[in-house]
Amino acid sequence: MNRKYSKDLVDGPNQSASRSMLRGVGFTSEDFKKPLVGIASTGAKVTPCNMHINELAEVIETAVNSADGKGVLFNTITVSDGISMGTQGMKYSLVSREVIADSIETVVGCLGYDGVISIGGCDKNMPGCIIGMARLNRPSIFVYGGSIKPSSENTDYVTVCEKTGEFSKGDLPEHELIHVEKISVKGPGSCGGMYTANTMASAVEALGMSLPGSSSQDAVSSDKKSDCRDAGKAILNLLNHDIKPSDIMTKEAFENAIAVVIALGGSTNAVLHIIAMADAIGVKICLDDFTRIGKKTHVLADLKPFGKHFMSELNATGGIQPLMKMMLEKGILNGDCITVTGKTLGENLENVKPYKNNDIIRAFGNPIKENSHLRILYGNLAKDGAVAKITGKEGTSFTGSARGFNSEEEGVEAILSKDIKAGDVVVIRYEGPKGGPGMREMLKPTSAIMGQGLGNEVAFITDGRFSGGTHGFVVGHITPEAADGGVIAIIEDGDGITIDADNDQLTLNINDDEINSRLALWKNPKTPPSKGVLSKYAKSVKSASLGAVTD
Repeated sequence: MNRKYSKDLVDGPNQSASRSMLRGVGFTSEDFKKPLVGIASTGAKVTPCNMHINELAEVIETAVNSADGKGVLFNTITVSDGISMGTQGMKYSLVSREVIADSIETVVGCLGYDGVISIGGCDKNMPGCIIGMARLNRPSIFVYGGSIKPSSENTDYVTVCEKTGEFSKGDLPEHELIHVEKISVKGPGSCGGMYTANTMASAVEALGMSLPGSSSQDAVSSDKKSDCRDAGKAILNLLNHDIKPSDIMTKEAFENAIAVVIALGGSTNAVLHIIAMADAIGVKICLDDFTRIGKKTHVLADLKPFGKHFMSELNATGGIQPLMKMMLEKGILNGDCITVTGKTLGENLENVKPYKNNDIIRAFGNPIKENSHLRILYGNLAKDGAVAKITGKEGTSFTGSARGFNSEEEGVEAILSKDIKAGDVVVIRYEGPKGGPGMREMLKPTSAIMGQGLGNEVAFITDGRFSGGTHGFVVGHITPEAADGGVIAIIEDGDGITIDADNDQLTLNINDDEINSRLALWKNPKTPPSKGVLSKYAKSVKSASLGAVTD
C-alpha cells in the first residue's frame, strides 16, 4: 500500500504521541498500517446544494475503510451564491474558492494523508476542491454532490430570479411571485440547469477527476450513494498505482473539459475556473484555447438556461457519457487521457451505449449552434479579453448607448425602476476580482432585464461575472478591470458600444485620443477594504483573464 506521507506521521516509537492522539479519535493499531485518505466535505446547512453532503461523505468514509484504507473525514466551507446574490455578501463567493483550496491543502498537508477525496455541491466547491488537490498532487478523486430536481411546475431558482423582473415590470402579482418562490427549491442538490455547478461537475468528469457518470446524478438517489461507494474503492486503486492529479490533469485533459463544456452550453464561469484549475497543476490554459476549441465544437445540449431541459432529465437518458462517446468518435476528445478509474477516457467510454429517444442532446448534423457560445472578445474595451455567452438566439451583434453604474446595486435599481430602455448597454463596473473585491455574479440585474422582456433589446457588460443561469446579450470578465484603470472605467452615458460576436470584438465607439484623455483624468472612486479576507484577496488576486488566481 502507498503510505508515502502517513508513515512519517505514525510509524516508529518516535511517533507514539501522534498515534496516541489518533487513537483518541478512534484509530486502532491496524489502522496505522493502512493508507490514510482525507475526505474533505463541503457539507453545511447553509444552502440546499450542500445540505446532504456530510451524509454522502460518511458513505465515502465507510467505503474507504471497507477497501482497506483508513478514511478521515474533515470539513471545509461553502457559501451560497443563490442566497447572497445581489448583496454585498456575494463578494465572498469567488473568494470561497480560494479558502476551500487553501483549507484542503492545509489539513492534508498538516496531517499526512496519502490520498484525498473531496465532495462538493455549489459551484465554487468544485474548482476549490480541484485546486486544493492539484497543489497537493496526491492520489485524489472529486465527488459531485448531485443536482436538484425541478419543481412540480418545472421551475427552479433561476425562474424565481426572472419572475422578480416580471413583478417589477407589473406583469406578475405578488402572490404568484411568492408561489414560485415557495415551490422552486425543494430539498438537497445544486441548481438543476446547465448552470455553473452542473457545468463544473461535467468539466471535472471530462477532465478525468471524477468517476464516469458522477456529474449528472440526482443529489438524492441510489446512484449518487453508489458513486460515493465506488469513489471510496477507487482511491485505493489510485494509491496502489500512485496515479496522481498531475498524471490526469494534462493539457489534453483540460482541452477535453473545455470541449464538453461547450457542447453542453455551459456557464461562462467555466472559463475562469478551468484556467485556475490548470494553473494549480502547472498546465497553461488561456482564453484563446477556448476560442480555438470552440471553432471545432458544436453546442449540442438543449439545457437551461437558454434551452428547455434540466440536468435530471439528461441523467435519466444516460448523462454525459454518451455525449462524450459521440465527441470521441468525432475526434473532438482525446481518448488517451488517464482518469481516476486508472483507465483512459477511451477505455471508460468503450462500452457506453448511445442515447435512446433523447431530445436533449442534438446530433452533430443538427446542432443548437455550429460553434461555441462562449466567445472571447477583444478590442479597445477589453485589451486583455472578455467572456461573452452568446447562443445566437439574441443575435450575434449589438450596438447601443452606454448606461454606466459603479456597482451592481446601482444598476439593479435602474433596471427595476424601468430606467433602462431598448437600445441601452448596461455597464456595471468596479465589480472585478480586485475592484469588488470578489467579482460578484450579475444574475440579479440580468434576470431583471429578462423578466422585463428586454433580453433581446438590452445588452449588458461588466468586469464582474455571471451566474450560469444568466442568459441574454451579456459580456463579463472584462479585463483590464475598472479598478486597474481599464477602459470600462471611463465609459460615459451615451457612449456607443458594439458587441460583435461574429468577429469577437468589444468596442467603445470613441477615438483613441478621447480614451487617453479620460484615462489621464481617471481616479478610482472606491476605497478597498483594509482588513480581513477581502483585503487579502484584493491584494493577491490576479486578472480574471488569468483565472483570478491568488498564487
